[in-house]
Amino acid sequence: MLLALNHLWQTGLSRRELETLGLPLGADVPVFIHGRNTFAEGVGEVFTDVELPAATYLVLQPPAHVPTAAIFGAPELKRDTPPIAAAGWQPGTGHNDLELVACSKFPPVAEHLAWLKQYSPQAMMTGSGACVFAPFAERNAGEAILARLPAGWTGWLADGLDAHPLAKM
Repeated sequence: MLLALNHLWQTGLSRRELETLGLPLGADVPVFIHGRNTFAEGVGEVFTDVELPAATYLVLQPPAHVPTAAIFGAPELKRDTPPIAAAGWQPGTGHNDLELVACSKFPPVAEHLAWLKQYSPQAMMTGSGACVFAPFAERNAGEAILARLPAGWTGWLADGLDAHPLAKM
């Protein structure tokens, strides 16, 4: 919305100014305004752009509402993971510390993640949940797994992008 209003109202704010304006709205807002594949640090406002291999992502939506506060407020949340620098990160590495808490508190998340990990060891949870996803180098591989989705489950494919369609706005 900030990008659209900046364009419609011809305010002339730079993308960096919009990122700063968006940060109080939520830690994930600046990365979406940034609009490119990036390694985010700080509270989500320091970026190092990265190149990712082409991929299609299979996303599953478990039937669970996962309140962010329930995950971040959990006493069992691991809070001592050493940070990694952008220069040391490679696609397909890393993990999500929030995943163990979400899976223990919300069994449908754990069930969907376990099912997806059968087909892709790189499967993981998005942010604080509830969706889970797995990358596939070839779209037809993702389509084949999506075709095996248990009845009543919700899932879809999304092709990765180098930049958001509004990145040049």
